[in-house]
Amino acid sequence: MAWYPRAWRARYGDEFCALLECELDERPRSCRRALNIAWSGTLARATRAGIAGMSGGTPTQARSSLAWLAASLAVFLTVGLAVWSQLVVGWQWSSPRTEGTTIGVVAMSGAVLALAVLGACAVAPIVAIVAVRIVRGTLRRRLAVPAGVAALATTVLIVGARRFENGWPGTGGHHWAYQGLVPGGVAAFLWAATLAITSYWAHPGALQSFPAPEVVWMAVSPVAMAALSVAAGVTLRRVELPARLARYELRVGQLASIAMAGFLLGSIAWLSDSSPRPRSIPSNLFHVGAIDIGAAVVMALALVCAHQAVSRGIGATTRRSA
Repeated sequence: MAWYPRAWRARYGDEFCALLECELDERPRSCRRALNIAWSGTLARATRAGIAGMSGGTPTQARSSLAWLAASLAVFLTVGLAVWSQLVVGWQWSSPRTEGTTIGVVAMSGAVLALAVLGACAVAPIVAIVAVRIVRGTLRRRLAVPAGVAALATTVLIVGARRFENGWPGTGGHHWAYQGLVPGGVAAFLWAATLAITSYWAHPGALQSFPAPEVVWMAVSPVAMAALSVAAGVTLRRVELPARLARYELRVGQLASIAMAGFLLGSIAWLSDSSPRPRSIPSNLFHVGAIDIGAAVVMALALVCAHQAVSRGIGATTRRSA
């Protein structure tokens, strides 16, 4: 029963339990039944959250889709930028000298730029609307708290990343033609912001060699990221956007999902590169590890969620305008 959302249990729980008891009497163990319940419950929760099932032509669906899009982007960028930062450090030290890795780094860097531009285009009008409604008192209590949490989490991430970006290991290396593909300041900032995404957590002995403030930051930054993601999602669910702005945001989200796909394809080009990889000076930063493969899986799942959210949101707003 726990697989299903509370509203579903309240409506269908008794009937479902009776059916399940009969099933268990006839067949006490069934892997197929267990998987079916898990899948059906997950689908019911996704439908309740607004990312599966039938789309409704209501403003609620648009807000739900935008909230899910923001959450998917947050997860995608957190793990994606951690992988990209690793590759950029290696890029600063030496040329990858392999076609797959070169294509991967260039594609991922272009996608990061595209996502930054699209993010600015999407966030600015929403911030303006939320600020105006808070000042005017419209939904002040419902918007002030999540907006405040989002602002605080953003401040923590910016200040912390600025504080620790001076330890960026990309400084130095042998100059080569395309070393400046990514500005050092941008790469250092994003490296510091995603320090927590590392396999060092599985090696406490190695982690103890890190400076104590850096370890504290590695523990604090994921909390700030999660707080920002949740607060942004709550804000998007509560703010009532004009229909035209909602459609605009969803179209920007559609472009963002394309950029996410480009980033993922770039990472796959690097992961599937079977050519001998050069060993950059601090360590073999072009090497593929288990954490990188896991990150690609997470990015793929986040991309599917983002695409689904955008598709449902656009479908709802189109039917509403019709």
